[in-house]
Amino acid sequence: MMMPYDLKPGDVALMGVPLDLHSSFLQGPAFAPGRIREALHSGAANLTAEDGTDLGESAKFRDTGDLDVFEMRGQEPIDRIEAEAAKRIATGARLLSLGGDHSVAYPLIKAHADRYEGLNILHIDSHPDLYDTQDIGPLGHGCPFARVMETCPVKRLVQVGIRTMNAHQREQANKFGVEVIDMRNWRPDLQISFDGPVYLSLDLDALDPAFAPGVSHYEPGGLSTREVIDLIHRFKGQLVGADIVELNPHRDPYGMTAMVAAKFVKEIGARLLNG
Repeated sequence: MMMPYDLKPGDVALMGVPLDLHSSFLQGPAFAPGRIREALHSGAANLTAEDGTDLGESAKFRDTGDLDVFEMRGQEPIDRIEAEAAKRIATGARLLSLGGDHSVAYPLIKAHADRYEGLNILHIDSHPDLYDTQDIGPLGHGCPFARVMETCPVKRLVQVGIRTMNAHQREQANKFGVEVIDMRNWRPDLQISFDGPVYLSLDLDALDPAFAPGVSHYEPGGLSTREVIDLIHRFKGQLVGADIVELNPHRDPYGMTAMVAAKFVKEIGARLLNG
């Protein structure tokens, strides 16, 4: 049987997930995959990560296009995302997904948890995204990690950068045993270690708005671009998949945040290729 895009073990598959109708505030992240690709291939930069890995020269870095989920809402796009992610990772390739709003993380993690026993999650975000439900329902972009912890056999969920934890989400974090490193307790030399496979979910609003203005929810007091890059490089564990979500091109002056996202693609992509 022909595998998707003829992926092979050791490949890294880039996949766009243009879904944003699960957003609670603004639409726009559905247009992010295209803007990130434009920044990634811009003549203003190159495709070399800081460790010297050149994604442009690697035959193992494969762009598998965008999923057909634009302007969809509810369970159908969630099921489609999970199925398409599962097809790609079944080949032995590692998947790097470009959202879209953060609701896409739930089906992406579910597909990885079915593939990798004892999966750990490193979640970098200003929001814990642990709501039981929102006005837009239980699949809203503020709910994915509640759905993950209810339905996926994950080993640990570690959240970094949190600075919006309200009472309900604190109760949820306690209920699910989530390990929260909020911004008040963050320090750049903090060591984060995992035993076993790790999935990284990176919401761009984890960064302070000074570094990433092109997001729907501005949360001052966040991480710097350098701190996120260092965390990508430094955390211990076997990275097996990742997503980068919540870029809103409608709020992104001069494509600044798209270029930040493209930088993260290079650094995460290099770690996936070499890890």
